[in-house]
Amino acid sequence: MASLTELPDLKRDFDQQLSAAHTEQQVRKVYADFGGANGAIRAKQKELLKTAPNEQKRAIGQATNDILQQVESAFAAALARIANAAAAKDLERTVDVTLPGRVHRLGHLHPITIARREIEEIFAQIGFTVAVGPQVETDFHNFEALAMPKDHPARDMQDTFYVEGSPDVVLRTHTSPVQIRTMLAKKPPVRVIVPGTVYRRDDDATHSPMFNQVEGLCVDVGVTFADLKGVLLHFARRYFGEKIGVRLRPSFFPFTEPSAEIDFTCVFCSGAGCRTCKQTGWIEIGGSGMVDPEVFRQVGYDSEKYTGFAFGWGIDRMAMLKYGIPVITQLFEGDVRFARQFR
Repeated sequence: MASLTELPDLKRDFDQQLSAAHTEQQVRKVYADFGGANGAIRAKQKELLKTAPNEQKRAIGQATNDILQQVESAFAAALARIANAAAAKDLERTVDVTLPGRVHRLGHLHPITIARREIEEIFAQIGFTVAVGPQVETDFHNFEALAMPKDHPARDMQDTFYVEGSPDVVLRTHTSPVQIRTMLAKKPPVRVIVPGTVYRRDDDATHSPMFNQVEGLCVDVGVTFADLKGVLLHFARRYFGEKIGVRLRPSFFPFTEPSAEIDFTCVFCSGAGCRTCKQTGWIEIGGSGMVDPEVFRQVGYDSEKYTGFAFGWGIDRMAMLKYGIPVITQLFEGDVRFARQFR
């Protein structure tokens, strides 16, 4: 039985190495070296059983099992010791619970988006729906169907971007082509507004080569110029306030007859006269008029039976007037500090 003294020696070696282990990885390695399936203790057991007489084999097995149980207990205690030390270290951290939390900023709608949604909501109140169409248009939809043939001087007013290599394809200069597409696809009655991006060769403090426009179209039996003014007055007072008035001045547009410029009471001085309105009390907003019979002919509408009106203005201009934005380029610079001012 003298050979059994080698097992306690292995246990002492295990205890010494385990006490020197300071990380979970080190502890697990010590355990694998001594108490694992291929560890030193089980290897010594196999060696002793191989050479011991039969009457000693039972004692060897019993002694090995006792030592392995002690190794298991010591291993579990070492893991617990390391876990408790880590938890205690976490508790030592100083946290100032009175500090404010981190603010997660929410995104903001762009003022043009805000203006567009409000315009759509106002016209929805009186039965107008939203129509959309392509930004790259044919010459027919953008000009000819709107009573502007190729030699018409009004084309010069648009200052158009043409698609290279395609003389009959343009970036739309207004959203009126969508009115044409709507009338070609739908018989009267028609009551739509058309918001969208348009393109012209303009670039200064109050104009941009790319801007946003909204147009309206109403076609039915018995539609009059008075209906046009009533719709414009409804919008002006819902968007800018009940004190706003509407003035229509005679003008010319190739697709409306008669045509009129739209003026609203100055939103800055309430009509008293200021620098913005040049002391007139009025601000020019856009254009309008009764739909020209030639436009009805292009889309197959009976101009003897139906009448209609159309109007349009810049959404960007609406946002600038409502929020007091002085320069149109601020709308397109992408400065988040600018967008945060609006809700």
